Amino acid sequence: MAWQPELVRRVDAAGNPTASLGHALVDDYLEFVAARCRPNTLLATAYDLKVFFSAVSKEPTDVVTADIFAFITAQKKPRRGPKVVRLEDGEAGLSARTIKRRLASVSGLFGYLMTRDDVTIQRNPVPVGLANRRRSSNRGAPLLRTPRTLPRVLGPGEVEAVLGTLNTARDRAMVLAMLLGGLRRCEVLGLRLGDLSPGERRVFISEGKGGHQRLIPISAQFFTAVGDYLDSERPPVDHDRLFVVLRGPTRGKPLSPAGLDEILEGAQRRTGLTRLTCHQLRHTCLTRLREAGMALEAVQAQAGHRSIESTRIYIHLANSWLAEQYLQASAAIDADRTGV
Repeated sequence: MAWQPELVRRVDAAGNPTASLGHALVDDYLEFVAARCRPNTLLATAYDLKVFFSAVSKEPTDVVTADIFAFITAQKKPRRGPKVVRLEDGEAGLSARTIKRRLASVSGLFGYLMTRDDVTIQRNPVPVGLANRRRSSNRGAPLLRTPRTLPRVLGPGEVEAVLGTLNTARDRAMVLAMLLGGLRRCEVLGLRLGDLSPGERRVFISEGKGGHQRLIPISAQFFTAVGDYLDSERPPVDHDRLFVVLRGPTRGKPLSPAGLDEILEGAQRRTGLTRLTCHQLRHTCLTRLREAGMALEAVQAQAGHRSIESTRIYIHLANSWLAEQYLQASAAIDADRTGV
């Protein structure tokens, strides 16, 4: 009988999240991931493996490279009909980024199993790439090509429209944290009262992506909104989490990611925007900082990027940068041509 994965999430005695799929080898790997990665990484890995083994109904030790290619083909099949495609890449199935992430999770599992003495696996069935027809080059073609797309940022009028539709000072403070400070959604929800330094206009990010911490400046507008929220809206609570639920049966509990997403969905409906997400607000902040002349390394520090390559996208999003570079080069070409 084929193994059917079932994702089970629990919290251990120490309050740490755990995940299992009902197979000894896979669950051992998830326990290994839980010990070295953040909770979100654990849950994403568990879900990716569930999707893979639901599609490839085999024991982990029986998976071969042909199964990997079959999985890729299945993931790229149309999800909502062949005529419904994404504008960014024209594909009807899952995006290449999503498939690559799932393959990375699968590859991580087999890399782990290969290091174990009690499991017989000759090689990782997930290929690094495809062989190159040019024998003179050692570099192969990527297994999946992902388009390099620029995220859409909000214009000044759209920003004002969004801020004008928010119903509470709490909502305004959270949006301003992303819009003026470039915080991620998890970083906004992870803020605690002790992380704020109003006098210095700084915020300490203690729960950044990958567990990395940073101390960043934020405009006084954010602290004004936080002050209004603390003075008139935040109910008495027995914890120090900054943003909490304001009404209903969970009043006073820390706000959840779904709760923040619901707030933005409401603002999107009221403004008529086609898209409004936490990451879009973050992109808008970092793009505007770059447009205003902030050094790329400073933008990197503000954003909490581990690599400067992740920050370079904001060079291209900043319209004034490209225009200025082009005009300077064009003027030099004209001067050389005319001999001036």
